[in-house]
Order: sequence, then structure tokens, then C-alpha cells
Amino acid sequence: MAVKIRLARHGAKKAPYFRVVVADSRMPRNGRFIEIVGRFNPRAKPLDIELDTEAVDAWIAKGAQPTEAAAKIIAIAKGEKEKAPEKEKISKRAAAKKEAEEQAAKEAAEKAAAEAVAAKEAAKAEEAPAEDVAADAESTEESTKESKEA
Repeated sequence: MAVKIRLARHGAKKAPYFRVVVADSRMPRNGRFIEIVGRFNPRAKPLDIELDTEAVDAWIAKGAQPTEAAAKIIAIAKGEKEKAPEKEKISKRAAAKKEAEEQAAKEAAEKAAAEAVAAKEAAKAEEAPAEDVAADAESTEESTKESKEA
């Protein structure tokens, strides 16, 4: 007999509630089972996982194979795997608005950087003519001295 640890779905329409059960693999999903080893409510925030890990380990030692979904729930209950982070649902309009704001902020930062570079160049340009004027004054003084000596 192939024994599986799997989820049996219960609850109302669009409001699922699962039992973690040990059952024969040939039985239907919500059919006859051997033992209930836990409960799982995916709609609760945070996730509601109630699991008898000792019973699960005992069944695994006896050869029971957990399904993929059951294996994930068992790993979360044992602390081996972290719960998936809850995602915020954002409308398309809100996402587009956020993206536009980010783009505007990026453009403003680029513009500010360009203005800073221009300001530095202007400051250098103001310093350079002052130095050139001083150098020109010295050269004219030298040239006048030379012309007087001659």
C-alpha cells in the first residue's frame, strides 16, 4: 500500500481550509484517510499552520511520501523554510503612477547634477580670466621695462 501525506480540501467555495492527512494514494483527495496530522488555513494572515511534527516524522519513517504542497507546509512548520513574504496588491494605475514618480525623480537628479557641473565650470571660468589678467599685467610690465632699457 502506497501511503501519502497530502492535503484534503475542506471549507466553503473560494474559502479553502486544508487538513494534512495520511492516506492511501489510491483514495480520493477528500476520501478515506488513515490519520489527520495537521491543519492549514491559507487565508489567515499570517498563515495558520497547525501540525503534529512527531506524527509526520513517524509516518515518513514508515515510508509515507509527502506531496509537494504537504512537503512545503511541513518544512514551514519545522522552521526549515520561511513563509513566503506577503505581496502588496497594487493596481495598474498605482503602479504606473509610482513608476512615473520614480522617473521624474531620476530626471530631476540628472538635471541637478548637470547644473552642478555647469556651476563648477562657471567658477573655473571666472578664476581663469583673473589669472590671465594678472599674467598679462606682468608681461606688459616686463615688455615696458625692456622697451625703456632699449
